[in-house]
Amino acid sequence: MKTQTLNVGLIGFGMAGRTFHAPLIQAAPGLELSAVVSGDTAKVQAVYPQMTVHAKPQSLFADPNIDLVVIATPNESHFPLAKSALSAGKHVVIDKPMSVSLAEARQLKSHADNADRLLSVFHNRRWDSDFLTLKSLLERGELGRVAALESRFDRFRPHVSDRWRDHHQPGSGIWFDLGPHLLDQVRELFGMPRAILLELSTARDGAEIDDDFLAVLDYDNLRVILGASSLVAEPTPRFAVYGTQGSFVKYGLDPQEAWLKAGETPEEGWGVDDSPGRLTLDEGQGDEVSLVSRELPGEAGDYRAYYDGIAETLLHGTPPPVTAEEALETMSLLEAGLDSYRQGRWVKLKEGNGVRRRLLHAQGGDGSA
Repeated sequence: MKTQTLNVGLIGFGMAGRTFHAPLIQAAPGLELSAVVSGDTAKVQAVYPQMTVHAKPQSLFADPNIDLVVIATPNESHFPLAKSALSAGKHVVIDKPMSVSLAEARQLKSHADNADRLLSVFHNRRWDSDFLTLKSLLERGELGRVAALESRFDRFRPHVSDRWRDHHQPGSGIWFDLGPHLLDQVRELFGMPRAILLELSTARDGAEIDDDFLAVLDYDNLRVILGASSLVAEPTPRFAVYGTQGSFVKYGLDPQEAWLKAGETPEEGWGVDDSPGRLTLDEGQGDEVSLVSRELPGEAGDYRAYYDGIAETLLHGTPPPVTAEEALETMSLLEAGLDSYRQGRWVKLKEGNGVRRRLLHAQGGDGSA
């Protein structure tokens, strides 16, 4: 079992690599960012002056001192890069989503299993303040039986960019950009749904790929609605949850992304959201309804937990913070959603169990309709 610091090689120094992965790797005990693959050495060394920069991934894979390879490149390249890294004997972390197809994702998991290497996906929004707050609330069962959950990730970006995400290529568009975040969070809360219905649209002038989606997930007597848009200027609730004992509504996005983009580094007090949600509960007796509302302070979010967990897994054998199996479930939801959109109908999930397995007992139910 390894006890020394693990050397990490990062492929890609665009928004994801520079903003999220590099500083979080550096902040994790037991990990050291040792090399970056980028076509712009000056850009990397302006931030990390002594950093080793490789022009091509192959030279990184050939370095025997690299233990872990992190892939933060356009989605279409995830599969070939991860496959090559695993073949070179490296552990691998992939920025979400795992790949652009479920078939490719399954191949990667099989390859990692055969090579006895770690394969994990950076589903960082499990450590959003608002999501951790909601998860804790549901575990306490204060809302009673949850009947509906709405989760939205809206932004106002009216101008189509030159970035790859806004152009026709595998894995581009808002469904593959923000869909994995929302799907992974819901899967964490309730498991796999019985079925999914997805609508995609191109809302902006000049848009050539989806920039707006609405997805509905069926969980027996729980309905989950997920949405994201690039043309929402007035804030909408990030979460709205409705149960037999009350409701919870939260506005505003977790602040960690904005802080990282501003160049801040994780430190003490990191992840505290200054925009609390509102919890409204029925405190009446018998058939009398008496609604009482109060602000619900948020749990502290912490994206550092992901790479802290990766280090613990590789150094001490603890379970990974995101398993390949969990990432495959999210990929199956992404692909089933696309099938639904193309066919214009609900698509059933073979893995769907219709049972809210994670929070069922906390809500006081037994899974029956």
